[in-house]
Amino acid sequence: MAEAKDSGNGSIQRRPWDLVQDLVVETVLLELCGLAFFGVATLLAWPFGWLPDSSLAALPTGLLAGWPAVQLYRAGPPRRLAIVAAVLALATVTLLVAAAANWALPALADSEVGIVIGWLVAIPVSAAVLAWCLNRANVA
Repeated sequence: MAEAKDSGNGSIQRRPWDLVQDLVVETVLLELCGLAFFGVATLLAWPFGWLPDSSLAALPTGLLAGWPAVQLYRAGPPRRLAIVAAVLALATVTLLVAAAANWALPALADSEVGIVIGWLVAIPVSAAVLAWCLNRANVA
């Protein structure tokens, strides 16, 4: 990942951007793991006639992928504005990507695939906003 520098007193200093980058990478990897798990579960249940709704994939994947952001928030002092900024980023990116996906794929607009795509894209963005806000608050 990012290169850490020793400050001379035994502690390792990292640039503020490294925290954001690490959090986004971890969030994306957990999203991919959640989607893979959901895909395997769907393939196992498919022969028995169960086909899950597309929005069902977003919920467990989002909960799993949001765990690093929760841990980051718990590690420091509570900053309510960071949470507000992250939730606003989550909603904004979800709606923008959903609108773009529904415009690009009008045949899938009724099946709510756009919202699921928007949600999955917005989770790492909101985690980056949260890390940036928390990191900025700690520096100030």
